[in-house]
Amino acid sequence: MDRCIVLVDAGYLLGAAASLLAGEPSRSRITVDHAALIQGLRDRAESDTQQPLLRIYWFDGAPDRVPQPEHRRLRVMPRVTVRLGALTRSDGRWAQKGVDAAMHAELTELARNRACSDVVLVTGDGDLLPGMMAAKEHGVAVHLWAVQAADGDYNQSEDLVAEADERRVLDRTWITKAVRAKELGGICAPPPVPRPEIAAILSAPLPESALSAAQRPVEAPEHPTTSAAGAPGQGGTDERVPPAKGVPTPKDLAALRAPGAHPAPQPANATLRWSSDKGWVDRPAAEPSEAASLPTLAQLTTAEQRWADREEDITTVGGDPYEVGQVFARRWLERLGDHGHLQKLSGMYPRIPHRVDGELLRYAARFGLLAHKDDQIDEHDRYAIRAGFWREIDVRTATERTPAAE
Repeated sequence: MDRCIVLVDAGYLLGAAASLLAGEPSRSRITVDHAALIQGLRDRAESDTQQPLLRIYWFDGAPDRVPQPEHRRLRVMPRVTVRLGALTRSDGRWAQKGVDAAMHAELTELARNRACSDVVLVTGDGDLLPGMMAAKEHGVAVHLWAVQAADGDYNQSEDLVAEADERRVLDRTWITKAVRAKELGGICAPPPVPRPEIAAILSAPLPESALSAAQRPVEAPEHPTTSAAGAPGQGGTDERVPPAKGVPTPKDLAALRAPGAHPAPQPANATLRWSSDKGWVDRPAAEPSEAASLPTLAQLTTAEQRWADREEDITTVGGDPYEVGQVFARRWLERLGDHGHLQKLSGMYPRIPHRVDGELLRYAARFGLLAHKDDQIDEHDRYAIRAGFWREIDVRTATERTPAAE
């Protein structure tokens, strides 16, 4: 049948693009406009083969074969079919499993059924050589596309290159229409300007009693080196490990509150902040009643809104932690009937009430922020999620204050 099909090995395409643009094959170093990339593949395939496109098959790996945000966006695009293999960790590195086999099976099945006249392969793996040869035997023209190599050499199997009917190179100009390198350091979105009182909180020293056992001076009962008064003993000099600054763990906090514990002096009127924050800050022993009265997003969302939110998550929200926090806050604010809740929440800065914070992190987990991190959201991502949440709150609060000021 006179039409073309494109089979894309996403690991090869995006890994080679990252090597070309960012200097290393890590896909986390690049940002991809998937809509522009798919359109570019379609236009290039129809131009090279002189045949209309039937379909683009996107082969990729995912933990437990669970679709990630990019896969959910891709599979709802017209003429795109996503096939997922497993993503496993071995020797500290992530590797795809089953992707090559799936591409081979799809390629041979399409050729056997004469579903197309031309097949475009975007891959570099020599394991597809038998599938390429089988497709040619069924009368299908095979076009092999490569991503320009960073060092100017080949980044494809030589056997694939030799067997292909046609070969093209996707150069830097073509790649940069849909892919760009991320800037090093920081989160993708601009971070919020911290409020003045936060500087003192972040600079607060960690109490000595919250130091881990490894940071405390080691005492030898049989040969004491210090007297009861703390003066140097006969066995040597008194060496003490200087206190270090840091964020105490829940275990450290439990030690502070253990029966019989003697906590060291802390900053005046200061207690440990929630695990979502750094440093020390005043807060009541229990969450205030104002926080308990704040409704969650689930309570404010109707069935129709829930469906619309899901569509927006799939097609629009990119999954950047900062952006995720902003989207959640925007929806929550738009559905608040009582704007007094907004003032209550703003007064709790920088702590997000526990119920709202938990729901925020569960929402973020939908975007694959748990992937590759042992089912834990990375500490940096959690700060970015909450920073995006507070930035949206600050923007809305400032907007509502403006008419009153005028």
